[in-house]
Amino acid sequence: MPINILMPALSPTMEKGNLAKWLKKEGDQVKAGDILAEIETDKATMEYEAIDEGVLAKILVPEGTADVAVNQPIAVLAAEGEDVKTAAAGVPAAKPSAPSPAAPAAKPAAVPPPAPPPPYPSPQAGEGRVGAMPASPVAPAPAAPAPAANGRGRIFASPLARRLAKLAGLDIARITGTGPHGRIIAHDVDTAKLSGAVLRAPASSPAAPGIAPVQAPSDDKIRALFEPGSYEVIPHDNMRKIIAQRLVLAKQTIPHFYLTISCTLDKLLSAREDINVTAPKGPDGKPAWKLSVNDFVIKALALALIKVPEANVTWTETGMLKHKHADIGVAVAIPGGLITPIVRKAETKSLIAISAEMKDYAARARARRLKPEEYQGGSSAVSNLGMYGIEEFAAVINPPHATILAVGAGVERAVVRDGKIAVATQMKVTLSTDHRAVDGALGAELMGAFKVYVESPTAMLV
Repeated sequence: MPINILMPALSPTMEKGNLAKWLKKEGDQVKAGDILAEIETDKATMEYEAIDEGVLAKILVPEGTADVAVNQPIAVLAAEGEDVKTAAAGVPAAKPSAPSPAAPAAKPAAVPPPAPPPPYPSPQAGEGRVGAMPASPVAPAPAAPAPAANGRGRIFASPLARRLAKLAGLDIARITGTGPHGRIIAHDVDTAKLSGAVLRAPASSPAAPGIAPVQAPSDDKIRALFEPGSYEVIPHDNMRKIIAQRLVLAKQTIPHFYLTISCTLDKLLSAREDINVTAPKGPDGKPAWKLSVNDFVIKALALALIKVPEANVTWTETGMLKHKHADIGVAVAIPGGLITPIVRKAETKSLIAISAEMKDYAARARARRLKPEEYQGGSSAVSNLGMYGIEEFAAVINPPHATILAVGAGVERAVVRDGKIAVATQMKVTLSTDHRAVDGALGAELMGAFKVYVESPTAMLV
């Protein structure tokens, strides 16, 4: 019997991917473990290994195809001893999930909701103030049909879609799914938010009168603000969509607060220079290592988290995860976005080892060759824009982290030492903190420990 080769889910949040390249062609013999194709996810390009043996009878999705849904058949494999032409001609369709009665549609609201405000208020005719609101009511749009569910009334939806629907106050049961077998995915929630349909989940108490729900302006409304032909529409790729979803999720679900300190870098810069001078030359004449300031920052943050273990945590609804090691994510800019590879057990690694690991991660990240386990997880993160001349900024926490350290440029400043003015190279760092997991005093303790390591770098070497 022919074997369907399905689009794999290469990460927990993956719902669609791009089929970048086929490495086998129709008629080729396939063995278990052979690389069939290259799949592009939102973060990386990964190889798809065969798990069955046979002959590649038919390719259903050509290479270069974008947004292929997870579990969609992409090729057909003729099993051992099976006729290839017969297998290719009788491509089996994916089995749909068992139908079940749809959930009953909710009754329309007795009073139509007030019209949402325009994206950018403008003066009304005959008035001299900005922000006057139109008074004409808008009739409610018809409710969307309920998606397919199993026999016990369960709604098929991805975890990300459920979280986004909850944050938007939408009833997940009334959103139409477009994923495999009618599964609700994140895109469906975004579409529901912009559709204007009555999909709001039942509220525990009536909304205050006269207050309209806040809604993001539609694409058409935003584009109407600009002269036609004065802009170019560049469609979002998978990476940019995922980045947008995660940042919105982080800002809506994580209560951020920020702590900023200045660190004097003179001793660190001197130690860095001494270590780099001692690097032996390789066969190509290049030094075996070249430490950066960021390597010291990664090590200092890792040691600070071990010294203040109550800050080395992850918030969950049922309990706090207190980590035994400091796994530090490091933001790396790549074409179209960024990715955060993880330096595991950074507190146990030498500065030279951290430097070599980051160079490897950065090179493979730009080529989109990182594995999911190399950029998922971690207990904290570092985002450094100092090399771009940025002196101070605040970063957005990347779940499941409870903190992220934003690192600015080292700048020479006038400081007072022993009552005299002197010049010192100082670097401002800002810790963004999840207030559910780390309180102000605890965050300050972590920053104090970090400052000690940065200003006394020899402490990192013992």
